[in-house]
Amino acid sequence: IPANILSSFNVFIKISISLGLSGVLHLVLIINFILDFEIFYEPRYVIPIAGMILANSMNVLSLAIERFDKELSRNESFESARKTSFKSALIPQINSLLAVGLVSLPGMMTGQILSGIDPLIAVRYQIMIMATILSSAGISLIIYFLLSKKN
Repeated sequence: IPANILSSFNVFIKISISLGLSGVLHLVLIINFILDFEIFYEPRYVIPIAGMILANSMNVLSLAIERFDKELSRNESFESARKTSFKSALIPQINSLLAVGLVSLPGMMTGQILSGIDPLIAVRYQIMIMATILSSAGISLIIYFLLSKKN
């Protein structure tokens, strides 16, 4: 097996583990403790929430990995490259968290308001989702970099 294919497969495994651990952790926390559903696997809730968490975490991981490789190619140390990529990958998530409700009304919150849900409840759900997305993305990055750490 060529080295570049094996390397790509290793990165894919690290990304999958990072997304899986962080995604499952956050789904369990949201569904069991915040939303408190009687049935854990209620698809109409689990699928959209999991999709939002995983999609945003994948975007953050791809930004971080690309930036990390760029920093390493500039002969930065592993720790310095990791720090720079971690900060730069989370900037879009932090910006979107800061803009919610002031600059933009995200789709989930708008949909709930249009369907007749009390706007304060819609805002609480949106804040929960945005905080979860930021947390999941950060934890995914931490797990990825722990798995990638040089010995």
